[in-house]
Amino acid sequence: MEKRSILEKVQAEIEILEQKKRKDQSTQDRCRLLQLKLYQKAKQESKFKFYILYDKISLSYIMEEAYRRCKSRKGSKTPGVDGLTFKQVEDTGREAFLQTIREELQEHRYKPQPVKRVMIEKENGGHRPLGIPTIKDRIVQQACKMVIEPIFEADFNESSYGFRPKRSAKRSDG
Repeated sequence: MEKRSILEKVQAEIEILEQKKRKDQSTQDRCRLLQLKLYQKAKQESKFKFYILYDKISLSYIMEEAYRRCKSRKGSKTPGVDGLTFKQVEDTGREAFLQTIREELQEHRYKPQPVKRVMIEKENGGHRPLGIPTIKDRIVQQACKMVIEPIFEADFNESSYGFRPKRSAKRSDG
């Protein structure tokens, strides 16, 4: 059986996603397509400089997916320093909330809020600090991660496992 290279797999997935018309693509499809194309470009041209990525962070489908991912996390019910919860955002209008963030990013008015600091217990009885950003900051951070991660991922060696998507140091052979 022939083993396909990573770039061949990426190209195949791009082709599958591009078969759908844009209006028929889900938010996840559109995000995945952007990520695959960024990865592909970074992998094919290691010296390529990605000068304009800031505008990608505020794309509506990136913001929607970032919101979905943040809301699905274990600690999502804990509010930041502003006291705002996902339930409150949903009750007052998720679309308007995301549009406000997009406008702040596009107009370069976005300013992150202070991080709420709480102490959590460790197994040995001690405590460690935990920072809890506001929902707005979580969404912006997640959107930024979604855009830049595929570019950095392309530079990693295949044998690197720590702190990478769908990999862990526990799964490495080394």
